[in-house]
Amino acid sequence: MPFTVIPTALPEVLLLEPKVFGDARGFFFESYNRRDFAAATGVDPEFVQDNHSRSARGVLRGLHYQIRHPQGKLVRVVAGRVWDVVVDLRRASPNFGRWAGVELSAENRRQLWIPPGFAHGFVSLADDSEFLYKTTDYWFAEHERSLLWNDPQLGIDWPLQGMQPVLAAKDAAAPPLRDCETFD
Repeated sequence: MPFTVIPTALPEVLLLEPKVFGDARGFFFESYNRRDFAAATGVDPEFVQDNHSRSARGVLRGLHYQIRHPQGKLVRVVAGRVWDVVVDLRRASPNFGRWAGVELSAENRRQLWIPPGFAHGFVSLADDSEFLYKTTDYWFAEHERSLLWNDPQLGIDWPLQGMQPVLAAKDAAAPPLRDCETFD
């Protein structure tokens, strides 16, 4: 396998650590191989869209999801570092309302598999963090939703070290878990 699968606090959310081959010239690793991903995770997603964002230190994006056309995501950081957070929004799940967080960075080259049915967000911990992600469905503005990033019911431990996050208006006005749309 070109990577190791590491479990998270949410069983369906998987942290992937690649095998990196490096020498004096630099490094190489396979960032995605459909066959190996399916063999290691038991999941064989069809990715239809790739996204790339750049965020300054303290920018918090999320927690986002699509209520219709839910997206599975394979996310990674290619510059800087982020604290990446996932929240289970599937009412039938024993983990409904629980979250998991991991640091993703250009240095650790880790990736996170987030299945459909989860809200997702991150905060940039570096001056400029570049975030890449593949999605299993297209983005639909009319179906996009946000969950309040600092909802006390969730109790997410964001590593903000006393700084106020920079938020989009939709994220600052997002509803808490008790008021948001969720999945059956």
